Amino acid sequence: MSGAGAPKFDLRDLGAVRVAIIASSWHDVVMDGLVANAIETCQDAGVDVTVVRVPGSFELGLAAMSAANAGFDAIVALGVIIRGGTPHFEFVANATTDALNRVALDTGKPVGFGVLTCDDDAQAIDRAGLPHSSENKGREAAEAALVMVKTMRSLGW
Repeated sequence: MSGAGAPKFDLRDLGAVRVAIIASSWHDVVMDGLVANAIETCQDAGVDVTVVRVPGSFELGLAAMSAANAGFDAIVALGVIIRGGTPHFEFVANATTDALNRVALDTGKPVGFGVLTCDDDAQAIDRAGLPHSSENKGREAAEAALVMVKTMRSLGW
């Protein structure tokens, strides 16, 4: 399981931080779990959080860039891409990953990557942070974004 050995992060003393959670709308059960856990993580850290929903994972990059340019300190990008019988999965997964990486590098704003790329619905549910899920990728993506805010600030950002 990929969640084995996950680090524990200290999210205290972040100061004033504005986080945009940008979330796709497909696969509502999985997305509800991802979004709820990302919100909870941000609230537990005492940061200001805004949730914006977009049609699908492909649209995450543009919305994340808009949030970064609007002054948010970090973005948590959440989506679900389920493999199908066509190359569409690879196109969307690659484009989404590339776009979100570009947002981080072009803006200098942390982007927590919480886009699930799964072979089937069961894999996505197992990562959604639901009561019977073995992993919580919404929390992990929010933690990554917040830890990177601390890291960037320690580097003079």
